[in-house]
Amino acid sequence: MKMSELLFDTIDNTSRRIADKELSPVELTKLTIERIRQVEPALNAFITVSDEQALEQAKVLETEAQKGYIRSPLHGVPIAVKDMVQTKDILTTGGSKIFGDWVPDEDAAVVRLLKEAGAVIIGKANLHEFAMGVTTENPHYGRTRNPWNGKYIPGGSSGGSAVATAAGMAFGAIGTDTAGSIRLPAAMCGTAGIKPTYDLVSREGGLPFSWSLDHVGPMTRTIKDSAIMLEAMIGLNGQKSTFNERDNLKGIKLGFYEPYMYSGIDSDVKNVIEKAFQQLESLGAEIIPIELPFIDSALEGLKTIAQSEVVAYHEPLLKKHGDLYGDDLKYRFQYGRDISATSYINAQRVRKKFIQSTLTQMKGIDALIGPTNVQPPFEIGTMVPEQAISNMFVLGKTPLANVLGFPALSVACGFTKDHFPVGLQMIGKPFSDHHIMEIADCYERSESWTAALKENKSYLELNHS
Repeated sequence: MKMSELLFDTIDNTSRRIADKELSPVELTKLTIERIRQVEPALNAFITVSDEQALEQAKVLETEAQKGYIRSPLHGVPIAVKDMVQTKDILTTGGSKIFGDWVPDEDAAVVRLLKEAGAVIIGKANLHEFAMGVTTENPHYGRTRNPWNGKYIPGGSSGGSAVATAAGMAFGAIGTDTAGSIRLPAAMCGTAGIKPTYDLVSREGGLPFSWSLDHVGPMTRTIKDSAIMLEAMIGLNGQKSTFNERDNLKGIKLGFYEPYMYSGIDSDVKNVIEKAFQQLESLGAEIIPIELPFIDSALEGLKTIAQSEVVAYHEPLLKKHGDLYGDDLKYRFQYGRDISATSYINAQRVRKKFIQSTLTQMKGIDALIGPTNVQPPFEIGTMVPEQAISNMFVLGKTPLANVLGFPALSVACGFTKDHFPVGLQMIGKPFSDHHIMEIADCYERSESWTAALKENKSYLELNHS
């Protein structure tokens, strides 16, 4: 196979080639490093490329593969790690100069599990500083660029993870998600990503944004690949996968709350989403209008909770290194300091009430659906610090799943007229992670636009090779 075909293939297919000894982990890792050297200068998806460590890992995994020992479907597959998650003997910055020299002496729990599953850690992906924004315009490590058009943002805060995956520099990546930081960049870069049920994936060893809202999850090119990564990330290595491919969506009921999901939506994005809805119905799914009482107050509560908790973590660092933070983070901290303890407690009470109300609305419903992003990416360099908090709410409909703590994913569902990907979001009930991935996988495999994605892949390569 050509280099481009290998590096843009799925984890699922690649793992079979490694197991069948058609492809070696060392060869694949070298090809990935070469790909990074080709396109990284234009895209800036990484803060650190751990090529030496990756090759050492690959050599061990190749020896195992030659002996017929395959740890999991991730055996020998290069994976990137958002630089919000600590990695043993590899620089971990959080996207900040404050941790610019920190080399941890142990892996985060999720990295350890991926290594045990045989994943090769190829590098640390760039991000919005301390994961606090949607643009991945990092003032310390440079701006990450959307692979479909380098003048535009890739989304954030896991922008580097999405770009590395979309551009063939990794087969998947670890992301973190506090208000949409996995799903929004996945949507804007044409990839898949899932924010698992709260606490399903360990947050141990990750730098916190908001303890009660943070999630860690996989970002890949397909939903099935996300399922493969997620199973490794929750420690199911060596166990039979519980992910099943559906032939259709008969009997599946999908809830849609139009007043929220379509508010502020770009007409071009809406056309793409409505075509996706039609495809879901053609597969047998029923789309049912529902209500989401208390949603406005719950989303305002999310802002209160997130900004209170982020100030609590950063207060000691601010006293020592306040001048090292970017301007948009300084604005966030000022906002958070003005929140009273009473406001924080009331926000958590509203959140609890909203969760119970939503569970009631979802009785008999398999998942909520809607757009991931309601606006296409905007141009790099056009955001002002005062938009740091509002942008996540303006660009997408992702914060809803964080205030709920329910599993949510984004699956690519087409392109705007200007050649930007659009994401379809699904939100399930607690611990229905596999169920919503099976629904999304059935949809993803059915869509004719996936052929267009391959054409766009060629377009992407021409622009960044």
